[in-house]
Amino acid sequence: MKFVAFERSKQGTGASRRLRNSGKAPGIVYGGEGQEPKLVELDHNALWHALKKETFHASVLDMEIGEAVTKVLLRDVQYHPFKQQVLHVDFQRVDAKTRLHMKVPLHFVNQEESPAVKTHANLINHTMTELEVACFPGDLPEFIEVDLSSLDNAGTVTVKELKLPKGVKFVVHGNKTNPVVASAVAPVVEEEIVAPVAAPAADAKKGKKK
Repeated sequence: MKFVAFERSKQGTGASRRLRNSGKAPGIVYGGEGQEPKLVELDHNALWHALKKETFHASVLDMEIGEAVTKVLLRDVQYHPFKQQVLHVDFQRVDAKTRLHMKVPLHFVNQEESPAVKTHANLINHTMTELEVACFPGDLPEFIEVDLSSLDNAGTVTVKELKLPKGVKFVVHGNKTNPVVASAVAPVVEEEIVAPVAAPAADAKKGKKK
Protein backbone atom coordinates (compact mmCIF):
# COMPACT_ATOMS: atom_id res chain seq x y z
CA MET A 1 0.00 0.00 0.00
CA LYS A 2 1.41 3.38 -1.00
CA PHE A 3 0.86 6.75 0.65
CA VAL A 4 2.32 10.23 0.20
CA ALA A 5 4.22 12.23 2.82
CA PHE A 6 6.12 15.49 2.74
CA GLU A 7 9.22 16.62 4.60
CA ARG A 8 8.76 19.27 7.26
CA SER A 9 11.41 21.43 8.84
CA LYS A 10 9.61 23.02 11.78
CA GLN A 11 8.93 21.15 14.98
CA GLY A 12 7.52 21.92 18.39
CA THR A 13 4.04 22.29 19.88
CA GLY A 14 3.23 25.57 18.09
CA ALA A 15 4.39 24.32 14.70
CA SER A 16 2.42 21.08 15.08
CA ARG A 17 -0.71 22.99 16.08
CA ARG A 18 -0.47 25.24 13.01
CA LEU A 19 0.06 22.16 10.86
CA ARG A 20 -3.08 20.49 12.18
CA ASN A 21 -5.09 23.68 11.70
CA SER A 22 -4.09 23.65 8.02
CA GLY A 23 -5.43 20.11 7.52
CA LYS A 24 -2.11 18.28 7.92
CA ALA A 25 -0.91 15.67 10.40
CA PRO A 26 2.66 15.71 11.78
CA GLY A 27 4.71 12.54 11.83
CA ILE A 28 8.18 11.08 12.06
CA VAL A 29 10.08 8.31 10.30
CA TYR A 30 12.86 6.60 12.23
CA GLY A 31 15.04 3.51 12.09
CA GLY A 32 17.37 2.19 9.42
CA GLU A 33 21.07 1.66 9.91
CA GLY A 34 22.95 4.97 9.83
CA GLN A 35 19.83 7.00 9.02
CA GLU A 36 18.59 9.96 11.02
CA PRO A 37 14.92 10.39 12.00
CA LYS A 38 12.99 12.47 9.47
CA LEU A 39 10.10 14.82 10.25
CA VAL A 40 7.17 14.43 7.87
CA GLU A 41 3.66 15.74 7.35
CA LEU A 42 0.67 14.04 5.75
CA ASP A 43 -2.71 15.13 4.46
CA HIS A 44 -4.98 14.53 7.43
CA ASN A 45 -8.06 13.34 5.52
CA ALA A 46 -6.06 10.88 3.43
CA LEU A 47 -4.33 9.58 6.57
CA TRP A 48 -7.63 9.29 8.46
CA HIS A 49 -9.16 7.12 5.73
CA ALA A 50 -5.98 5.04 5.43
CA LEU A 51 -6.03 4.32 9.16
CA LYS A 52 -9.46 2.72 8.79
CA LYS A 53 -7.93 0.02 6.58
CA GLU A 54 -6.53 -3.06 8.24
CA THR A 55 -3.73 -3.24 5.66
CA PHE A 56 -2.34 0.12 6.78
CA HIS A 57 -1.75 -1.24 10.28
CA ALA A 58 -0.41 -4.69 9.48
CA SER A 59 1.70 -4.59 6.33
CA VAL A 60 4.84 -3.04 4.88
CA LEU A 61 3.92 0.34 3.37
CA ASP A 62 5.47 2.37 0.56
CA MET A 63 5.99 5.93 1.79
CA GLU A 64 6.49 8.29 -1.14
CA ILE A 65 8.41 11.50 -0.38
CA GLY A 66 9.17 13.42 -3.56
CA GLU A 67 10.66 10.94 -6.00
CA ALA A 68 11.90 8.56 -3.27
CA VAL A 69 9.93 5.60 -1.95
CA THR A 70 10.76 4.14 1.46
CA LYS A 71 9.50 0.88 2.95
CA VAL A 72 7.99 1.58 6.39
CA LEU A 73 5.76 0.14 9.09
CA LEU A 74 3.16 2.06 11.06
CA ARG A 75 4.32 1.96 14.67
CA ASP A 76 2.21 4.44 16.62
CA VAL A 77 -0.77 6.76 16.20
CA GLN A 78 -1.86 9.43 18.68
CA TYR A 79 -5.50 10.52 18.46
CA HIS A 80 -7.24 13.56 19.92
CA PRO A 81 -9.23 12.48 23.03
CA PHE A 82 -12.62 13.49 21.60
CA LYS A 83 -12.14 14.98 18.11
CA GLN A 84 -11.77 12.89 14.96
CA GLN A 85 -8.21 14.04 14.59
CA VAL A 86 -4.79 12.42 14.36
CA LEU A 87 -2.31 14.30 16.54
CA HIS A 88 0.86 12.46 15.50
CA VAL A 89 1.94 9.34 13.64
CA ASP A 90 5.17 7.31 13.80
CA PHE A 91 6.67 5.14 11.05
CA GLN A 92 9.68 2.84 11.15
CA ARG A 93 11.93 2.20 8.17
CA VAL A 94 12.13 -1.41 7.07
CA ASP A 95 15.28 -3.26 6.01
CA ALA A 96 14.52 -6.14 3.65
CA LYS A 97 17.36 -8.18 5.21
CA THR A 98 16.33 -7.66 8.82
CA ARG A 99 13.76 -9.87 10.52
CA LEU A 100 10.95 -7.91 12.14
CA HIS A 101 8.31 -8.51 14.79
CA MET A 102 4.77 -7.51 13.90
CA LYS A 103 1.23 -8.13 15.14
CA VAL A 104 -0.90 -9.57 12.35
CA PRO A 105 -4.74 -9.66 12.48
CA LEU A 106 -6.53 -13.00 12.57
CA HIS A 107 -9.43 -13.69 10.19
CA PHE A 108 -11.81 -16.39 11.44
CA VAL A 109 -13.60 -18.42 8.75
CA ASN A 110 -16.09 -21.34 8.54
CA GLN A 111 -17.38 -20.76 12.06
CA GLU A 112 -21.00 -21.50 11.15
CA GLU A 113 -19.98 -24.74 9.41
CA SER A 114 -18.19 -26.18 12.45
CA PRO A 115 -19.77 -29.05 14.42
CA ALA A 116 -19.48 -26.88 17.53
CA VAL A 117 -21.95 -24.37 16.09
CA LYS A 118 -23.94 -26.41 13.56
CA THR A 119 -24.56 -29.49 15.71
CA HIS A 120 -24.05 -28.41 19.31
CA ALA A 121 -25.08 -24.73 19.16
CA ASN A 122 -21.86 -23.68 20.89
CA LEU A 123 -20.83 -20.06 21.21
CA ILE A 124 -17.40 -19.27 19.71
CA ASN A 125 -15.04 -17.17 21.78
CA HIS A 126 -12.23 -15.46 19.83
CA THR A 127 -9.56 -15.47 22.53
CA MET A 128 -7.06 -13.69 20.27
CA THR A 129 -7.70 -11.20 17.48
CA GLU A 130 -4.08 -10.76 16.38
CA LEU A 131 -0.88 -12.77 16.48
CA GLU A 132 2.66 -11.48 16.93
CA VAL A 133 4.99 -13.01 14.36
CA ALA A 134 8.62 -12.79 13.32
CA CYS A 135 9.62 -12.78 9.65
CA PHE A 136 11.43 -10.86 6.94
CA PRO A 137 9.46 -7.91 5.50
CA GLY A 138 8.87 -9.71 2.21
CA ASP A 139 7.15 -12.60 4.04
CA LEU A 140 4.87 -10.49 6.22
CA PRO A 141 1.22 -11.52 5.65
CA GLU A 142 -1.62 -8.98 5.74
CA PHE A 143 -3.60 -11.42 7.92
CA ILE A 144 -3.60 -15.02 9.11
CA GLU A 145 -6.63 -17.19 8.44
CA VAL A 146 -8.08 -19.32 11.25
CA ASP A 147 -10.21 -22.16 9.87
CA LEU A 148 -12.85 -23.20 12.42
CA SER A 149 -14.57 -25.82 10.24
CA SER A 150 -13.28 -28.74 12.35
CA LEU A 151 -13.94 -27.15 15.75
CA ASP A 152 -16.03 -29.62 17.78
CA ASN A 153 -18.18 -29.40 20.88
CA ALA A 154 -16.37 -27.48 23.65
CA GLY A 155 -13.18 -27.66 21.57
CA THR A 156 -10.32 -25.21 21.10
CA VAL A 157 -7.96 -24.03 18.36
CA THR A 158 -4.40 -23.22 19.42
CA VAL A 159 -1.57 -21.33 17.73
CA LYS A 160 0.27 -24.52 16.78
CA GLU A 161 -2.77 -25.65 14.78
CA LEU A 162 -2.66 -22.57 12.55
CA LYS A 163 -1.17 -22.78 9.06
CA LEU A 164 1.36 -19.96 9.11
CA PRO A 165 2.78 -18.75 5.78
CA LYS A 166 6.27 -19.82 4.78
CA GLY A 167 8.97 -17.94 6.66
CA VAL A 168 6.60 -16.75 9.38
CA LYS A 169 7.02 -17.85 13.01
CA PHE A 170 4.91 -17.21 16.09
CA VAL A 171 6.63 -15.09 18.77
CA VAL A 172 6.55 -16.83 22.16
CA HIS A 173 6.15 -14.74 25.30
CA GLY A 174 7.01 -16.30 28.67
CA ASN A 175 5.55 -19.79 29.14
CA LYS A 176 2.73 -19.29 26.63
CA THR A 177 4.13 -21.65 24.01
CA ASN A 178 0.77 -22.66 22.55
CA PRO A 179 -1.98 -20.19 23.51
CA VAL A 180 -5.63 -20.75 22.63
CA VAL A 181 -6.85 -18.73 19.63
CA ALA A 182 -10.53 -19.67 19.77
CA SER A 183 -12.74 -21.87 21.92
CA ALA A 184 -16.24 -23.32 21.71
CA VAL A 185 -18.46 -22.87 24.74
CA ALA A 186 -21.74 -24.66 25.33
CA PRO A 187 -24.69 -22.27 25.78
CA VAL A 188 -25.88 -21.78 29.33
CA VAL A 189 -29.29 -23.36 29.91
CA GLU A 190 -31.27 -21.68 32.63
CA GLU A 191 -33.32 -24.05 34.76
CA GLU A 192 -36.95 -23.07 35.19
CA ILE A 193 -37.76 -22.57 38.83
CA VAL A 194 -41.25 -23.86 39.66
CA ALA A 195 -42.84 -22.16 42.63
CA PRO A 196 -44.33 -24.59 45.16
CA VAL A 197 -48.13 -24.79 45.19
CA ALA A 198 -49.55 -23.55 48.47
CA ALA A 199 -51.61 -26.08 50.40
CA PRO A 200 -55.32 -25.23 50.58
CA ALA A 201 -56.44 -23.68 53.83
CA ALA A 202 -58.14 -25.97 56.35
CA ASP A 203 -61.30 -23.87 56.32
CA ALA A 204 -61.56 -24.23 52.58
CA LYS A 205 -61.61 -28.03 52.91
CA LYS A 206 -64.22 -28.21 55.66
CA GLY A 207 -66.29 -25.29 54.47
CA LYS A 208 -67.45 -22.46 56.62
CA LYS A 209 -69.67 -23.31 59.58
CA LYS A 210 -72.91 -21.44 59.85
